[in-house]
Amino acid sequence: MKAIAWRRYGPPEVLEVTERPKPVPKENEVLIKIKATTVETGDTELRRFQIPVLFWIPLRLVMGIVAPRKGKGLGQQVAGIVEHVGKGVSAFKPGDEVLANTGMVFNGYAEYICLPESYPIVHKPATVDWAEAAALSVGGLNALHFVRLANIRRGQSMLIYGGTGAIGSFAVQLAKHNGAKVTAVCSTEKTAFATSLGADHTIDYSRTRFYDTGQHWDVILDTIGGSPYEQCIRSLTPNGTYLLANPRARDMIRAWWTSKMTDKTVRVKMAGTGKNDLKLLRDMLARGELRSVVDNRRFALQTIVEAHRYVETRRKFGNVVVIL
Repeated sequence: MKAIAWRRYGPPEVLEVTERPKPVPKENEVLIKIKATTVETGDTELRRFQIPVLFWIPLRLVMGIVAPRKGKGLGQQVAGIVEHVGKGVSAFKPGDEVLANTGMVFNGYAEYICLPESYPIVHKPATVDWAEAAALSVGGLNALHFVRLANIRRGQSMLIYGGTGAIGSFAVQLAKHNGAKVTAVCSTEKTAFATSLGADHTIDYSRTRFYDTGQHWDVILDTIGGSPYEQCIRSLTPNGTYLLANPRARDMIRAWWTSKMTDKTVRVKMAGTGKNDLKLLRDMLARGELRSVVDNRRFALQTIVEAHRYVETRRKFGNVVVIL
């Protein structure tokens, strides 16, 4: 089968198409023929290995200390058709259309993948195409996690920094679903798109710094990293919450101090990958209560280098999908 390999950490050019043996499922595994996968910002960070200090050692042990382990590829979410199952698998059968989060297996950049049945694998709704299905798990699960952490109540205000990316596009919708008044911070060309997702207000960061508006929010969620820490704290209402989806090391240290010494709370807890949460998101998608945002530019496995370059421009809308 065709799969994307890499021999060292570095720029997009380290990725290359190779031939690899088709995997064989173990007793508790599902073999999926991949129809679509995605290139996430997290994939580009892992490829360069520019990882927050908190996760540097665990991920290095998983991916490879000096260089990527042989057979360990990138790719965090997939959609495809179950081709074969191990004899211990009961929830899936050959022919089932599914979407999945690959967890610590990664390896979504390939024609086939084996995943344990216990992983976040759920049946794909018939009304959802492959691209929309593949784009659900990473952004959706992270957004659900942080909206829950915010404990948002109807009528409260929430600012989402990076409101049109893979996490932000879901966070805007889920916050609105919970009754929040949402402000999305994004670029000029994405303000109308953020409004279409349900944002009540948008702030074009190229023209206005949100912390200069004099406004205050009950919750501020930074989905991409790089938001100005002190200004975000000052832009919270009393007892407000600041959520960091992609924290820098110094922000994690300051988070503890701020939460202990002020009336503000800073949370950096990372999202899990629960099957039940993915089922919840899948059902919302099927009912039309949630929209899986896919960028207009789509790529083939053979153009994965170009896809990584595009994601690193930060011009993407939602998720960048690779069609197999």
